[in-house]
Amino acid sequence: MTIWESISESFMNFFYAVYHVLWGDLITIPLPGGSSLGLSLLVLILIPSGIYFTARTRFLPFRMFPEMLKITVEKKKTSQSGAISGLQALIVSTATRVGMGNLVGVVAAISAGGAGAVFWMWIIALLGSSTAFIEGTLAQLHKEKDPLYGGYRGGPAYYIHHLFIRKDSKRKHSVIAVLFALSGLICWCGISQVIGNSVSSAFENAFHIPPLYTTIILVAVSAVIVLRKNATVKVLDILVPIMAACYFAITIFVILKNLPLLPSVFRQIFSEAFGLRQAVAGGFGAVIMNGAKRGLFSNEAGSGSAPCAAAAADISHPAKEGLLQALGVFIDTIVICSCSAMIMLLAPSQLTDGLVGMDLLQTAMQHHLGYFGVIFIAAILWLFSFSTFIGILFYARSNVAYLFGDNWLSQTLYKILALVMLFIGGMAAYTFVWDLGDLGVGLMTVFNMIALFPLAPQAIASLKDYESALRMNKP
Repeated sequence: MTIWESISESFMNFFYAVYHVLWGDLITIPLPGGSSLGLSLLVLILIPSGIYFTARTRFLPFRMFPEMLKITVEKKKTSQSGAISGLQALIVSTATRVGMGNLVGVVAAISAGGAGAVFWMWIIALLGSSTAFIEGTLAQLHKEKDPLYGGYRGGPAYYIHHLFIRKDSKRKHSVIAVLFALSGLICWCGISQVIGNSVSSAFENAFHIPPLYTTIILVAVSAVIVLRKNATVKVLDILVPIMAACYFAITIFVILKNLPLLPSVFRQIFSEAFGLRQAVAGGFGAVIMNGAKRGLFSNEAGSGSAPCAAAAADISHPAKEGLLQALGVFIDTIVICSCSAMIMLLAPSQLTDGLVGMDLLQTAMQHHLGYFGVIFIAAILWLFSFSTFIGILFYARSNVAYLFGDNWLSQTLYKILALVMLFIGGMAAYTFVWDLGDLGVGLMTVFNMIALFPLAPQAIASLKDYESALRMNKP
């Protein structure tokens, strides 16, 4: 064994050791039939915290839903040069939520956990909406002016820093904030690889185009956007509503076409979610774990990604941005992820049994719409992936600035690194690139949650202030 092989093996052993701590079975609960339910550290953090924040906000996702919709149609000119509006911040965060996780993530969840995983994705989303409100509001409360791009910046690295470092301190970095920022950059490199891998796979299936050619085009187009100063938000403003509306419209068509099958699909989701058959077969843990894992990867609630966009918003009240981010979780999982699930579950099981990844989704779509369905999925995946990639590089701005200061060199170098990872992902193995993204998002969640609980009273106070203003008709 060469020294490089030895280093590589040691790295992979360390990588999967950390991965197992985050996503492996930390607690095992025995179930009837000799099977067991394994609960990972992330599930043990996210579900109880979602319940806690839902209770503390007095069931905000339900009682404030009309207000969330109302805020989206408000028109407000930004007062700070280079700043973005609250709705634009929602669009940026939605670009990454309504992206890879909605296609590839849902496919992975159903492939590994069956139809029941969809139910647990819904639960994670409903609970996660309250968590998204807390972190989105905190991002607004702790944002700073951005001297490079204009407008504002912030996110978990900044509110974690403010939690642990006094204002009069000369220390420029908090250890936990640094770890969060590094985890975010690792996560987004992993997601970049997932994007390249999934797009090249989809185009190879649909058009028999070699992965190398697809990846080169994807990287070139992405580079044109992300290496320009402020092109990201302008592109996403146009791209995200169009691609989400197209995907939703196609799904409605598929559902109407298969309307008699819809009740049986919901029966399958709920019966497998509670695992009577899966518990006996020893697969109940996989149902919950894959639903929770892919649900987090999709809607990002609690991970600290979306607050990086929320902090950039120039909005009249911090709680408004929190409400918009809570709505983003609903749009992502309850609406768009359900679309992907319906497309797959309405296809005959004999066609999809044994298939995983994009093969599963494209086979299902081909059943519904013929070869056009395969082409449509390849095209929509390209759009979703493209929006995800430029969205995560918008997130990365604040983390890079926190770690390396305000300079164009570090900003540009990270963008180039992400583009390289995007290219490598087009040729990479499917499993490892998902694991790299899962590792990053898992570490982000742990470090974000360390700050979220002690800082949550600030967000709750902001919500009470906003509701008081609403009662006085002065939001």
